[in-house]
Amino acid sequence: MSPPFLSVIVPVHNDPERLRACLASLAAAGAARYEVIVVDDASTDATRATVGEMGVPLICLEDRVGPASARNRGAERAAGQYLLFIDADISVRPDTLEQVAAAFTADPALDALFGSYDTAPAELNLLSQYKNLFHHFVHQSGREDASTFWSGCGAIRRALFLEMGGFSAGYGRPSIEDIELGARLRGAGRRIALRKDIQVTHLKRWTFWGILRSDVWDRGVPWTRLLLRERSLPNDLNLRLSQRVSALFAWSLVLLLAAGAWWWAPLLLLPTAVFLAIAAADRGTAGARALGTALALFSVVGLVAAGLRFRGGMLAAAALVLGIVAVNRAFYAFFLRERGPRFVLVVLPMHILYYAYSGLALAIGAGGHLRDRLLARARRWRRVSLASRSN
Repeated sequence: MSPPFLSVIVPVHNDPERLRACLASLAAAGAARYEVIVVDDASTDATRATVGEMGVPLICLEDRVGPASARNRGAERAAGQYLLFIDADISVRPDTLEQVAAAFTADPALDALFGSYDTAPAELNLLSQYKNLFHHFVHQSGREDASTFWSGCGAIRRALFLEMGGFSAGYGRPSIEDIELGARLRGAGRRIALRKDIQVTHLKRWTFWGILRSDVWDRGVPWTRLLLRERSLPNDLNLRLSQRVSALFAWSLVLLLAAGAWWWAPLLLLPTAVFLAIAAADRGTAGARALGTALALFSVVGLVAAGLRFRGGMLAAAALVLGIVAVNRAFYAFFLRERGPRFVLVVLPMHILYYAYSGLALAIGAGGHLRDRLLARARRWRRVSLASRSN
């Protein structure tokens, strides 16, 4: 019997329901030769029992090591010529595996590829829709000759993956292990393709605080440190020039708000009310929606009051917001087409907040990078000093 062409590797930790949907979608996928391997990262719930019910090969890890190392363990066991990494909270389409196999068959020189989320995330709350559509837009707007990799739905030649040492085991939780692998692949002159036609459905439910934690600590800070270490800043995906300009506008808006609050502290209630309104509306219950509506009305009244008190400052703030909209007009036009004007009103403050906390993550990451360089330099000086004394 010939070995499978694709080995589909699914890392999971404590997520039995979404894993069930993921495995069901893989079972319904059409492909000539493929295998599915689930790597359980020390789950403490019904995850392992779910895999047993689905009849899928399972690798059980007794100590939690994170998805990067879990995928590496699956790759070691895999028999396929190509590895396809699928997250446990993703549902593939019936033709996804066929698309991946066809891409490598048509271009044997291709080293790796990845797709994107589609425009129909499973969770219907506002922030899940926003976060997933944001990801879809970024990937659909990226260069097809990619400078990174994505492990949510990404494939690579198994021999190359093992040669590169797999994902870095230094990432003990979901982070930028796929981006880091992509940087090493590109540094080695390997070809990575962004296949915009390969789209999968995200099943994850996002919350306000979950987005902030993921974007700042799991993505922004380590990504900044990686970019500074590699001394590379590609003009693609989240790092395009338009994104950097938008971050500058957002931080100018933050500084303007801080200056206004110095003279009139109630001004801080305005952004607070806006984001509390979004978080309340995102809950979906009748009470939460009522609270969100009340906070939104309060925000409108506060905006009018601030405009009467600080006309010049509010005009400057309006100019900065319009600048962000102008720079990202394709982004907002996409959301307008997909979900309508009411949804864009939610997207706008969340998007401005995204640029603000991305700038904060940049500062934290740069500080960590500088600290590491200074510590490394101190250690080298100490070794040289000890060596000179011994001589």
